[in-house]
Amino acid sequence: MIKIKEITKLKKLYKVTFTEPLTYKDWDEEQDKIYVCEDTVVKFMLTRDKALTEGEFEQLLSFDHFAQGKALALYFISFKPRTSSEVKKYLFEHHIQSSQIEAIIDYLGKNNLINDRAYIESYIRGKIRAANAGPYQIMQKLRMKGLESQLIEQLLTQVFDEEKQIDVAVKLAEKIVHQKASRLTLQQLKQKVTQTLTTKGFSYNVSAIALETLELEADEENELELLYNELEKTARKYSRRYEGYELKQRITQALARKGFDFGSISSAIREYDFEEE
Repeated sequence: MIKIKEITKLKKLYKVTFTEPLTYKDWDEEQDKIYVCEDTVVKFMLTRDKALTEGEFEQLLSFDHFAQGKALALYFISFKPRTSSEVKKYLFEHHIQSSQIEAIIDYLGKNNLINDRAYIESYIRGKIRAANAGPYQIMQKLRMKGLESQLIEQLLTQVFDEEKQIDVAVKLAEKIVHQKASRLTLQQLKQKVTQTLTTKGFSYNVSAIALETLELEADEENELELLYNELEKTARKYSRRYEGYELKQRITQALARKGFDFGSISSAIREYDFEEE
């Protein structure tokens, strides 16, 4: 029999001291005390001088590991919703036994304290409201949280259909246009919108539809100003190493790479006074 010598209440746990050191299969060495949570004290009615059989003691330790792990999990999920994978990782990092982790996850799931399906759906709806991510980016972010790809794909199809994707893509495209229109030519702006939308996780098809929906038009006066400003900077840079025909070719290539129209570039170069460089 295992006899309790003393029970001392600490800040969070109870220290249970035994009359003699014990050996247990999961311990590296003999111990004359253990630390248990209040749930364990109550369930096993632990008191001074109480005697436990080896079987009862093993049940006590198993229950206490579960109870302490459950308390850790409840603390972890109290701040914000978590996925089952995140909770498992947290418990593992706090040295909770694997068998107990599975039992804790099962308990949390049955009591709807963690719900991967609800988590995914809430995450997707949040991204739709924020209008800042497409389905491919959402998929990637959720996978990183250890969620099942099949479940993510299923809920994306249900919650974020193509019509909603287009609505979100248009909103995001409008933000880009508002921020960048004055600094880019029409062609550059279209490239920027398409590039940003695809980077954010929208398909090329949805990005193209969103871009077409905006019905963007060129501001010729602004585009001409942008071209001449860029021409001046580029001419200043290349005139240090090139001159004549090669200089103009280098400038033309550089401006074309930046999205300016070849006809407009040629016209601007003809009018530009290279003698000042």
